[in-house]
Amino acid sequence: MKTKLKVYRAIHNLTQEDLAREIGVTRQTIIAIEKGKYNPSLELAFKIARHFEATIEDIFVYDQSLQSIEGKGVG
Repeated sequence: MKTKLKVYRAIHNLTQEDLAREIGVTRQTIIAIEKGKYNPSLELAFKIARHFEATIEDIFVYDQSLQSIEGKGVG
């Protein structure tokens, strides 16, 4: 999954620490989401989207090409 979280933070002039504090997670969680190392739970994705008055789809983009690569050879 790709994310536009860093862009939304910049638009709203928020640091990783600011956003983490406002939505109730650690800064490390925000870092991991932005680096694509962690996919947030649905609940966390909704919290982030609501914070920015956006939809989940505005902030998080499901990359089907990654799914097709991961799915090859499975079966």
